[in-house]
Amino acid sequence: MQARQHTLRFCGVLSFFILSLIVFIFKLTYIQIFRSEHLSKLASRQHNYMIDLEPIRGTIYDRQLRPLAFNVTAASLYANPRIMGQADKDKAVAELPALLGVSADFIQSKLSKNKYFVWVERKLPQEKIKRIKALKIKGIGFRKESKRFYPNQSLAAHVVGFAGIDNQGLEGIELQYDHFLKGKEGWAQILRDARQRELLIEKSYLPPEDGFNIVLTIDETIQFLAERALDKAFQKHNAKWATIIVMDPKTGEILALANRPTYDVSQVEIASIESRTNRALSYTYEPGSVFKIVTAAAALQEGTFKEVDKIDCENGSYRVGSHILHDAHPKGILTFQQVIEESSNIGTTKIAQKLGPTTFFKYADKFRFGHLTGIDLKGEVDGVLKNPSVWSKTSIAAVPIGQEVTVTPLQLVAAIAAIANDGVYMKPFVVKYLKDNNNQIIRSFEPQIIDQVITVETSKRLKDILIGVVQDGTGKKAQIKGVSVAGKTGTSQKVVDGLYSHSKFFASFIGFAPAEDPQIAIVVVVDEPHPSYYGGTVAAPVFQEVAEDTLKYLQTVANPIEEYAIK
Repeated sequence: MQARQHTLRFCGVLSFFILSLIVFIFKLTYIQIFRSEHLSKLASRQHNYMIDLEPIRGTIYDRQLRPLAFNVTAASLYANPRIMGQADKDKAVAELPALLGVSADFIQSKLSKNKYFVWVERKLPQEKIKRIKALKIKGIGFRKESKRFYPNQSLAAHVVGFAGIDNQGLEGIELQYDHFLKGKEGWAQILRDARQRELLIEKSYLPPEDGFNIVLTIDETIQFLAERALDKAFQKHNAKWATIIVMDPKTGEILALANRPTYDVSQVEIASIESRTNRALSYTYEPGSVFKIVTAAAALQEGTFKEVDKIDCENGSYRVGSHILHDAHPKGILTFQQVIEESSNIGTTKIAQKLGPTTFFKYADKFRFGHLTGIDLKGEVDGVLKNPSVWSKTSIAAVPIGQEVTVTPLQLVAAIAAIANDGVYMKPFVVKYLKDNNNQIIRSFEPQIIDQVITVETSKRLKDILIGVVQDGTGKKAQIKGVSVAGKTGTSQKVVDGLYSHSKFFASFIGFAPAEDPQIAIVVVVDEPHPSYYGGTVAAPVFQEVAEDTLKYLQTVANPIEEYAIK
């Protein structure tokens, strides 16, 4: 009986082991046949993963090859929640928010993810990195990346623009030429060993291609001179905004472009929309008397008037239809040249009346008003130049003196540059050439002629008149000792609620120097200056300072443009 019980126990134990073995073999077979691929992928994900390799964004240089934007090494904070214990997570939630300037919930959300890698904060300053490392929290670490650096902060901010956290261009040249600057990402397969150390699998690796370098037409020194003078005027005259552009009239190259208010491109997160707006090419206004250069050019080119022809300026009051036109300083009989020098609205209107709307419009159109200049920056607008078919009976007394027409500062400087350049209109541009990482030029941008707006002879005659504006007329404050200057002032009323304001004005000046061989053309526009508001007293002195300093600087530069010399 007892022996039989032992036999039964033995058979039961044996049966249990046999059944367990059958189950084990069945499960092993199932795993090997039906689940092997899934488990293999899971293991691979746990021990191998792919990472993107960031290319180095190209450098942006000024025309003298001085860097305006380039990349530097930065460290970014990441976490591996899968290997973090609860104590480490609690410490991170308690300590990191104050160091990073984020909420505890933000850190908690990052660490609650069931992942081996999550970004916590990108591209941190060194002092924060040191303090975080000192916490010695298991499961967090730093990965090297590249970060955009702007050595001059706000200088040329509206030209250079800025790039985002992932080195993508967001404004200015950074945006316009992002395709060339950003390069191409690479990738690498990483193996994580049992101690969670990362090892590169050499055969699974594609290196990134760094971005191309860009050389601008901007000159850092001229840009500084322009911004310094504009700053002083902006503050002195309590202006709402102000703009200056310096251009080479012979090529169309933009040597400087600045706006006030402005912003620090390295701290764009605190910059206002107002400070980021590039009014030089994205804002239009009624230009006032600076637009009289079009009327004068048309009359001389058509032979309608000669410089000595006399015009009755009606002692400051003249009716056109239902509109009575006034001059700020009433005049009687003036010559054609004096009408432009003294900026007589009545005299200019009589010139336009003799030309006729269609002929006047032809020249305004040839000077590219109402059209984009085609500059290689985003955000340009074209302004408004109405066809004579929709003019009112009083438009002939408005458009030729810079009313009922809107323009950008960029259009104005391009127009005055055409007069300086023997009547040849050049396309404005800000990029000279691109170079690859082998120091080879992949694309160069040559000066481009758009049109012969007026003849060389007409240009010379108009230059002489504009010299007179500065010597004897409204532009005296643009004079430079020992240098001939040609230019035109403008003082225009702002339109407020559909009516011309009697207290808010734009002050403008456009000009070039030296008049006999122009090296630079400049436009200055100041919005709502006060208490003084005339173009001749507000904008002309800015031109004078920038032009004088720039011409002196250009004389000291041995090779103003050191072509293709990036080393």
